[in-house]
Amino acid sequence: MAGERGFCRTGSNPVVASYGPHFGEESVLVGSKGSGTIFFTYCVMRCVFCQNFEISQLGEGEEITTEALADIMISLQRRGCHNINLVSPTHVIPMIVEAVCLAVPKGLAVPLVYNTGGYEDVATLKLLDGIIDIYMPDVKFADNQKARKYTGCRSYFDVAKAAIREMHRQVGDLRFDSQGLAVKGLLVRHLVLPNNLADSEAVLKFLAEDISPNTVVNIMAQYHPAYRTSHYPELARRIRREEYAHVVEFARALRMDRAMFSLW
Repeated sequence: MAGERGFCRTGSNPVVASYGPHFGEESVLVGSKGSGTIFFTYCVMRCVFCQNFEISQLGEGEEITTEALADIMISLQRRGCHNINLVSPTHVIPMIVEAVCLAVPKGLAVPLVYNTGGYEDVATLKLLDGIIDIYMPDVKFADNQKARKYTGCRSYFDVAKAAIREMHRQVGDLRFDSQGLAVKGLLVRHLVLPNNLADSEAVLKFLAEDISPNTVVNIMAQYHPAYRTSHYPELARRIRREEYAHVVEFARALRMDRAMFSLW
């Protein structure tokens, strides 16, 4: 509150890079009017391959008040967005909760989506129980040492597993309305990396066996070298068709019938 800037470089007010209806998210969030996406500046992670590094690492954005954040939420709902999609929210949770408290009396009623890199504190997530409708975490790595090298996060997979268990405890498997739009539950993203650096099989096995075989997971193929990947030869290429196909077949072998696959 005194204006200090820590690891996440954010003070007592949120910094927002952009907001608006987004049609590039999962179809169950987008519908016909888009997902009401709010991109928060900065991040709790330092991914060397971040594809939004201008926002997460370089600080592109504008500091606003929580009152202004509440107004953004209301404006997105008025534009017809099916949900409020909070991107990289972890370091601004207090401001988000305050904004929601201001927005609900003004009529905010659409689901809240918590769109995160998966590096979350369970105690903090418990404070969000009953506030967040849809949790949408990434699971980036299944190996703590690789995760530390490429994201800067200690014990990433252990932390992410505990966080996803808590998320699922709160909201359960993903559920839909009569139009096929997600209204509540867990939706996981996993980005396939070159050279199997993400250990994708272990990620999917955790989701299917420890969380639920009905977990909706989006297995993403859109990795491309970005940000600092020129310093990491093993990350300096796109994934190959056969690398992605192998992960897809493994998900099918686990009977993850609700998995989403990218069109190659």
